[in-house]
Amino acid sequence: MLHANLDISIPEISSKCLGNILRVDVGPLGGKPLEVAAVVDNSSTLLTPSLASQCGFSMKIDRLGNAKIYASLQNCFAKSADGEVFTTELLLRLPGNRMSEDKLFKVAETCRYPDWASREVVCDRSFMEVSVKMAAAGDYALPRLPLQEEKTKSVPQRDSEKGSPIATLVFFNPEEEEEKTMTVKEAQRNGYGIANSAGRLLLKSPKASSETFTQNVAGVPMTVLKTSVLFEKRWRATRIDAAAACPRMEGSVTFTPKTITWFLPRNIHPLVSGRFDLQEVHMGVDGERLDPAEMAARRYSLTANAAHIIVQIPVGAAGGYFKSHILDGLYLTTYSIEPMLELLWTENGSQEDTRYKVLFPITTPLLTGPLQVTDHTVPKERKFKVLFGPFVSDVSLINITFPPEVLSVSDCNARGYNVLEHMSPNSRSKVFTLEVPFTDGVVKQKKETGTTIYSLHFTFGLEVLPEHAPFSHTAYLEAKLIDKLADLSSRPSVSGDCDDQYFYILVKYGAQGSDFETVVGKRTLTPDLARQYRVIENGTHSGFAVPFSSPDVAFEAIQGSSIKGRLDISLRNPKNNEYIKQFSLACNFLSTLTECHPNGTMTALAVKLESVPSLNPAQLTLRDTACGPSSSDDRFAYFVFTGSSCGTIRRFLPNMMVYENEISLPDELQSKLDEPDYELKVSCFYRINRTQAVTFHPRLSRSEPFAENAKGKLQVALRLALDASYSMFHSDEDYPIATFLHQPLYFEVELKSANPRVSLELESCWATLGEDGMSKPRWNFITNGCVNPTDLYQVTFHPVGVDTRVQYPSHFKRFEVLMFAFDKDQENLGHQLLVHCDVVICDARNQLDGACKKDCSNQDNLIKGQRRAVADNLGFRRVSSGLIVIINE
Repeated sequence: MLHANLDISIPEISSKCLGNILRVDVGPLGGKPLEVAAVVDNSSTLLTPSLASQCGFSMKIDRLGNAKIYASLQNCFAKSADGEVFTTELLLRLPGNRMSEDKLFKVAETCRYPDWASREVVCDRSFMEVSVKMAAAGDYALPRLPLQEEKTKSVPQRDSEKGSPIATLVFFNPEEEEEKTMTVKEAQRNGYGIANSAGRLLLKSPKASSETFTQNVAGVPMTVLKTSVLFEKRWRATRIDAAAACPRMEGSVTFTPKTITWFLPRNIHPLVSGRFDLQEVHMGVDGERLDPAEMAARRYSLTANAAHIIVQIPVGAAGGYFKSHILDGLYLTTYSIEPMLELLWTENGSQEDTRYKVLFPITTPLLTGPLQVTDHTVPKERKFKVLFGPFVSDVSLINITFPPEVLSVSDCNARGYNVLEHMSPNSRSKVFTLEVPFTDGVVKQKKETGTTIYSLHFTFGLEVLPEHAPFSHTAYLEAKLIDKLADLSSRPSVSGDCDDQYFYILVKYGAQGSDFETVVGKRTLTPDLARQYRVIENGTHSGFAVPFSSPDVAFEAIQGSSIKGRLDISLRNPKNNEYIKQFSLACNFLSTLTECHPNGTMTALAVKLESVPSLNPAQLTLRDTACGPSSSDDRFAYFVFTGSSCGTIRRFLPNMMVYENEISLPDELQSKLDEPDYELKVSCFYRINRTQAVTFHPRLSRSEPFAENAKGKLQVALRLALDASYSMFHSDEDYPIATFLHQPLYFEVELKSANPRVSLELESCWATLGEDGMSKPRWNFITNGCVNPTDLYQVTFHPVGVDTRVQYPSHFKRFEVLMFAFDKDQENLGHQLLVHCDVVICDARNQLDGACKKDCSNQDNLIKGQRRAVADNLGFRRVSSGLIVIINE
């Protein structure tokens, strides 16, 4: 419950019961001190540092002015009737300018803690506490704290205080020859808190008391307090041991620039007399336990070995905070965090257990911050743009000096400099930005040939709060603005080309030289990457070759037996990260994606496409989701399977048997991707004997998917293109090729010759059902070098131009055919065919009348079947396609 006077500036106050301690959070305080008093029966006692450590209180305030107050449930002022429920009341005071303006807040919290261990040890930042179970409740009584007796009468009597027995404390220190004995009142006057209630003996000690000593435990220095309390009654005396051991900062923590490592002994010898069983280990921050999921989110690590329990915390992790410091004018930071470890062990041979809790404040050594001025100036915008930072949020910008004047932040904004403070989303860091127009008087400028150079000299004046520690940082910026005519000649350029394996890139520097970064794909061209791509440079140009399989290449599509890859090249200004030039080159690369082996084994290569960036190829499967890839990496997956496994489907065509499967993601994985579905069809065609039964292991079809060679020294090839661009072609392994009725097919006939004076001419082209070009039936679609005029769906010829593959267009002929749309007797065609062409090779120096001098203008003669004459000594060459299978839609 919280009671407070109403005020819009009151801090947020909350409280939490955290096992055997209570935590009260107050803040932010706005730079004001916080006074804490304990309340009993409407009377308050101010908690001075000495009384706080004696009674079980501590407090810390972070750089943002947020306070955390820790109180032992068994503090001197707690009310408890049964030893399980404890109530603590605190009075918080924030001073105002006058006493009448002080703000008072009363906090009352009741915590229940029934699961007391036989012994409970708490190590707080300012005190140690040990609570030991006694034989019977109220068996022995102890006097009140002398300090309380002198200053207040409000502390309630503990159990029975009539006729308090004589009790002494014995302190053990291995460095001293004799034990030190004190009465209870002497111990209390020396700062110890000792009390008992509800069957427990409670002892609190400041960590800096003279009776403590340092002991190395498993290489970790520990502050140890070793005592025994002697109670005497008329007929007997009782001795109860009460010891505490807490780790020290020095020697138990190691630091790297990125990680804090804390070592706590697994076997704390001063508290363990023999073998023990460690039952529980918990980690937390600021006294509050964290579950494994929260620890993983914060990247905390908790491990154990035979000697230590080890905590690792990244510097800057959630739960801690950075603080700014100025040393000799240099800006530095520290990172602070207060992790907690809580252990529970049972000593063998007894039923007694110990709960050990340590709150361990850690602060790193001074860290050099990555403080820098970043120039984001774009000269074309004619203003300087500066980013300064990052800083911890306790840094404030006071002024900026532009020689010869000093301007406050408000003065800068009034002059149009646009000074802004940007806080990170978690409010842990900030940066400052500054914009200054080139036209302002603080900007200097000078002229060079074709260029104007603008310069700005300034000093940031800052301070660290709440100490108001001043520091400064000076910067000099320069920007060049190139005249328009000079700019055109100075720009760099990028060009490129491909072969069957590589992208070839040429970068021209321009008049301004190579003062830029080259980005290949998404990676900067570092010296190591330059060696990998064999960069050659001559001062004005650089060139390099990127393999098609490089991770810098993006795969755009799969087309037949080829993969379309794209390489992006960017030229970037290293000063402001602005892109000067961006260039993309896309090419098709032949790749064996599917292989069909004679024994029925099939292999398939699946490729990660740019359109599915989140795809993990290792998760792809065949139709049977139990069949994953034989091998994979982050870009490819390779499958090996047979026609009788992995969900492969078998279909029959005339003289052909087709095995089909598909590669995709399982449905439950595909549904998690906010991307297009990934599916790759895999098909293998096997020829079967018409007169024999199909065997289990069909023989691989070897129907000719390649063109026959022409007779003589010159060779002619017939190829089937993937589309009308004639840039990619089916390979031998693709045949037989499946197509649909009325689907266009794109054929190319090429003369293999380096002689520019010869040319290739088509005499006739037709289709048959079998490999024999002279077999019947026969469907003609090119006759006498021209389109067959009797065909309802006539052939379309495509022009041939010079490109990277075609050097002499006269060596090529290209035409488009609609499948089975070229004859009226389609019903007799069947479901497969081969295409044949007779060609003639002509010499430009000796043009022949007839085939070498084609004229398709007189269609009447062609209709009558009159054939053009061809020189007998030249003759025809015949080329044929591979098998084409027709699929009815």
